[in-house]
Amino acid sequence: MASVFHLDWQEIFIPDKPLLEIFLRGTIVYLGLFLMLRIVLKRQAGDVSLTDMLLIVLIADASQNAMAGEYRSVPDGLFLVAVLVFWDYALDWLSFRVPRIRTWVHPDPLPLVRDGRILKKNLRRELLTEEQLRSHLREQGVERLEDVQQACIEGDGQISVIKKEQPPTQVLVAAVEEVLRRHGFFERNSAPTK
Repeated sequence: MASVFHLDWQEIFIPDKPLLEIFLRGTIVYLGLFLMLRIVLKRQAGDVSLTDMLLIVLIADASQNAMAGEYRSVPDGLFLVAVLVFWDYALDWLSFRVPRIRTWVHPDPLPLVRDGRILKKNLRRELLTEEQLRSHLREQGVERLEDVQQACIEGDGQISVIKKEQPPTQVLVAAVEEVLRRHGFFERNSAPTK
């Protein structure tokens, strides 16, 4: 019974690895993974797919021992987490102040549609299909490609859409048609007459 409640307080609270070693391991793995993911994955269209989630889990598992060196004490683990948070903040801070770093951390928007025409070269570059693009456009309330002035994939993978300005007469006709449709005018008058 005594062994159940016996704790080795020294093993829990006293670091068993030098803090400099933990800092270096965390730094090397964080920056290495950042570069690999930035180069290989670039950015994807806003969604985290099953394969992306699997990749994240596997990277976390594979890099855990490289970062931690199999630590046992709580301070080692907390210090490693602090190192990772530090680099996350440091890259954001640097990207805010250094334009060259900003393009790596937060890439500029890339046009996918311009004046109703799909820019296929940019779709290929981002590994997006036309069907995926059209799906994102529908989510933004755009049914026809001709209605898009510009659509861009943003640095975070989201797709932003700027719709073309409609002439006032088209806006008025669309509003009247919507009111008539809501009141069932088209349904009543579309029935065959005898």
